[in-house]
Amino acid sequence: MPPRIAEHPRDIATCVAACLKAGDLEGIVAFFHPECQIFFPPSEPPKCGHTGARAVFADFVALRPTLISTVTSEVINGDTALLQANWQFLDADGNLLAEGRSTEVAKKLGNGGWGYFIDCPAGPPVGSRDL
Repeated sequence: MPPRIAEHPRDIATCVAACLKAGDLEGIVAFFHPECQIFFPPSEPPKCGHTGARAVFADFVALRPTLISTVTSEVINGDTALLQANWQFLDADGNLLAEGRSTEVAKKLGNGGWGYFIDCPAGPPVGSRDL
């Protein structure tokens, strides 16, 4: 069973990776803040909340890819953290499906763990957005 709590912000991607591999969409959703914004694809308006997280990950879960994420920066201030990471999605044969450099803001969740609050898998969108 995939882990249910990310004890540190840098652990969120590892938890999401375990849920992806297990085909556990609701497990992935649990690692997103209820008021999150996900900027993926970056050309579209952000997906919001748990409904948005389900929409973003539904197709990925069906593939059960391997997510490899290397956190390159983690800055924590109280219950908020800023993360940057390099990531790759690989199929069952190890073929590269997608890759990028993400920027995320994480927040403490009600369960005591950490979850994504702002997720920009392809880096911050161009221009500013106030939603």
